[in-house]
Amino acid sequence: MAEQLDWTGNYFNYFTETEEHFRKARGTGLFLMSPLDWALVEGWKNSGIPLEAVLRGIDEAFEKWRSKKTKTQMVNSLAYCSQAILSEAERLANNTPQNVKREGTAPFSMEGLAAYLNANTAKLEALGYAQAADSLKEIVGELEKHYDDLEALEQRLTVMEEKLAAEVKAKQTEEELLKARQELESALKPHRSKMTAAQLLVLEKNYMDRRLFDRAKLPRLSLFYLV
Repeated sequence: MAEQLDWTGNYFNYFTETEEHFRKARGTGLFLMSPLDWALVEGWKNSGIPLEAVLRGIDEAFEKWRSKKTKTQMVNSLAYCSQAILSEAERLANNTPQNVKREGTAPFSMEGLAAYLNANTAKLEALGYAQAADSLKEIVGELEKHYDDLEALEQRLTVMEEKLAAEVKAKQTEEELLKARQELESALKPHRSKMTAAQLLVLEKNYMDRRLFDRAKLPRLSLFYLV
């Protein structure tokens, strides 16, 4: 996207605001997002789609849904809003100057960040992932420097997550990977025809990585999960 993400308030509230906005737009009270929904939101965040575009796209999708004379089923996934969100992202990109970066304040303190990193370090050590745990310890040792550049820290944590995902995947049996793929196909089936090949590729990776982390009881390292 032409506009860079706000690496403070908007970025770190990305999931919580998306979830709450979708719940309100849906108008049915409590709504628990599925693993597919999580993967979608993470894909939008990683692709640099502004939170504003996500919220606008959700509203647009529900306006169209409510305007239909015949509603065969309730909207049960963010996947229903994906095309509207991408359209809103394109509109914002076309109307925003290049390389604009908004300033703001991170919604967590340095102490909160340290607690998050230390907790993840302890979990990784307990599960036998010593190398990743040592890397987090190094980050904590220079926390002030990293707190001043959260974008760079997020990039580093994302790389660490990718390495962990590859390590966990290598330990999976063919049957376990097949089952995960079948679950993904079942979740995607109602929405596959509405997505491009590129969108599906990102979604599939995020979904599979999330499932791997959940099954291995590994903590997610991204600051996206701190708030």
